[in-house]
Amino acid sequence: MKEGFRWRLAVVLAVLLFGAAYVLPSLPGIKSSPLGRLLPDSTISLGLDLMGGIHLTLGVDVDKAVENSLTQMGQDIRTSAREKDVFVLRPRVLPGDRIEFVLAKAEQREVLGELLAKQFHQLSVAAPQSTDDGQLRYVATMKPEYRKNISDMALEQAVKTIRNRIDQFGVAEPDIRKQQDNRIQIQLPGLHDTQRAIQIIGQTAHLEFHIVRDDVDAEKAARGILPPGTELRPMVRRGADGSQAETPVVVDKEAVLTGEYVADARPGFDNFNQAYVMLTFNSRGAAMFERITQENVRKRLAIVLDGKVYSAPVIQEKIGGGRASITGKFSTAEAQDLAIVLRAGSLPAPVSVLEERTVGPSLGQESIDKGIMAAVVGGAVVMLFMMVYYGMPGLIANVMLCFTVLLILAGMAAFGATLTLPGLAGIVLTLGMAVDANVLIYERIREELRRGHTALSAINEGFDRATLAITDSNLTTIIAAAILYQFGTGPVRGFAVTLSLGIIASMFTAIFVSRVVFQAWKGGSGDKRLSI
Repeated sequence: MKEGFRWRLAVVLAVLLFGAAYVLPSLPGIKSSPLGRLLPDSTISLGLDLMGGIHLTLGVDVDKAVENSLTQMGQDIRTSAREKDVFVLRPRVLPGDRIEFVLAKAEQREVLGELLAKQFHQLSVAAPQSTDDGQLRYVATMKPEYRKNISDMALEQAVKTIRNRIDQFGVAEPDIRKQQDNRIQIQLPGLHDTQRAIQIIGQTAHLEFHIVRDDVDAEKAARGILPPGTELRPMVRRGADGSQAETPVVVDKEAVLTGEYVADARPGFDNFNQAYVMLTFNSRGAAMFERITQENVRKRLAIVLDGKVYSAPVIQEKIGGGRASITGKFSTAEAQDLAIVLRAGSLPAPVSVLEERTVGPSLGQESIDKGIMAAVVGGAVVMLFMMVYYGMPGLIANVMLCFTVLLILAGMAAFGATLTLPGLAGIVLTLGMAVDANVLIYERIREELRRGHTALSAINEGFDRATLAITDSNLTTIIAAAILYQFGTGPVRGFAVTLSLGIIASMFTAIFVSRVVFQAWKGGSGDKRLSI
């Protein structure tokens, strides 16, 4: 008996130390004290409804991601075929997830067919049709399962990219998660500069490099008369007073390089103290950039961001080293924000802000005060009832309630969970359920005492008989909380988290810790009487 009691007591003390170690860093002034250096870095994060901030719902245009993927496939088919001396011309995207391209020499049909079957199995290629000039026209359709994969990956990449941008923006404890219908929910507690955040989050940052076609007549281009394979793009020009104007410029429709090869982006200043963004390419991008500049000396290279040309410098010579820069008379903040989005990666598809809500910090503080008041009042009423009705065992139950709250907060800090207003409601509900477990145990102990058992025997029998009923009832509640967490969002999940942690903590304190306290109280004193 003594050996069993000792290891139970050791477990209780270890759990108590664990709880204190994870809760203390969340108290004001503890982290900066000498004690704080010995404690874990985890703290309890406050949700948007408690801390204030911004709530956004974004919609991701996954159809554009599919179109971009088809465009890239067309270029890949052309490049792969060229390596086998097979010339594929004019790849372009058609409606209905289709891509069209032309084989210049019909006698190379078998070679191209083997290439498509081996490297582009995600496409269903229809039988080619002969053209008037003896070429073969192919139309390939993206398979539905691959389209779904592209859509899912676009949503996943959008979440990851937005998270990277927000992390670099410096928002503490953001909540970013996917929703149905290709939507993303974002909660940014404590954020005040909402417009800048929306600009950074929603900017697609699709970076491309195009060759400028200075040989095209500008007047004809302005009237929509363009040679095949070219397009008109607006070029942003900024005046010394900060004004912005756009002039059209003709570029090759096909990009020679994209932002996916950018390894790093940093803001910098030129000799005139003008802000710009310095780009560093990865190894493959550096080799491609060197080849592009070598093949297009004396031509202008347009740097296109989200469809607009920001600069178009003349290529004087081959550029090695994998470095380039984007100029455009940016302000310091604009250069910093552009570097953030390029460094975090471009979004795979455009996003749009479907919903925006702002919660002021004063409302958050009011929510905290009311939530704490509700928890204190509810807990005080429960504790008073337990002391009046059960006496000394009721006092033990009250201590267990405090222990339960400690473990809930420690669990939230350890797992990085966010405390929300519904989470506070979950804690209050847990206190009532924890008391319910104690009531079941105490009533069983009363029955054993009426049967003539000694105090220690009645305690053991009471705990043994009540444990199964407590476990069954709490298990069903945990299942319900798991369902709420799986299918709920935002506040519903916050409620489910605190409820789940509270059930686990209350079962531990009511069944295990409370029994250790009773055994220490009655087992050591030798008193066979128990007033309950």
